[in-house]
Amino acid sequence: MKSETKKQVVTFEMIKNSAVIKEYILAANEALRVKGYTEHGIRHVGYVAKTAYNILRELGYDKRICELAAIAGWTHDIGNSVNRKHHGLVAADMMFTLLNEMGMPHSEIAIVIGALGNHEDDIGVPISPVSAALIIADKSDSHRSRVRQYAYDLNDIHDRTNLSIKKNVVTVCKAENRIRQMISMDDSGSVLEYLQIYLQRVLLTEQAAKFLGCHFELMINGVIINQRRKAVECAPEDGEKQVSED
Repeated sequence: MKSETKKQVVTFEMIKNSAVIKEYILAANEALRVKGYTEHGIRHVGYVAKTAYNILRELGYDKRICELAAIAGWTHDIGNSVNRKHHGLVAADMMFTLLNEMGMPHSEIAIVIGALGNHEDDIGVPISPVSAALIIADKSDSHRSRVRQYAYDLNDIHDRTNLSIKKNVVTVCKAENRIRQMISMDDSGSVLEYLQIYLQRVLLTEQAAKFLGCHFELMINGVIINQRRKAVECAPEDGEKQVSED
């Protein structure tokens, strides 16, 4: 009988330094390049991992839960190496095997793969803090740096919209139970086109923020798009914290 892998703490650094996982990330990014999608490589997964971690940290979650969110963020898109359709479910299947081989306890594997399997726009549902943080981090990553500079097409709504985004920041104000995404667009794109692409993602992000006990505000060029309320700023002592890197 094959002996069971000894269980151990699998850290984010172990995941980030895994040559196997890196190869799958690169393969997924290349597959999406061929299909005409924006960047889904090391830059994207690094952004998602750090943002997911920071969201839960600022909301006061246990450090290990925050780390599991970072692990989910780093690995969420590897299923694209197989197919874009249901890539979250494929990623969950792949990561079950890899995390089990690395010795992660099954209780933690379940959290990570549950998040991976629920981050897609059309089938995703926030089922845990890790899942919710992953959704918010992943869906917030719209920016000109995601456009493949050597092959962009201004006739493509995705390239055109992402190129118009000069700044994109996610903040958390725990005192106001608010997660806010602030986007600055130039006039080469439009809010209407942004919503045409990202509306389903915005709605899923609202669900994820609600799961975390927060409300989500999407602010584009200083105007809140998805809430019938004036923008409320956290008092300095409450400390609205930026959780993403532009």
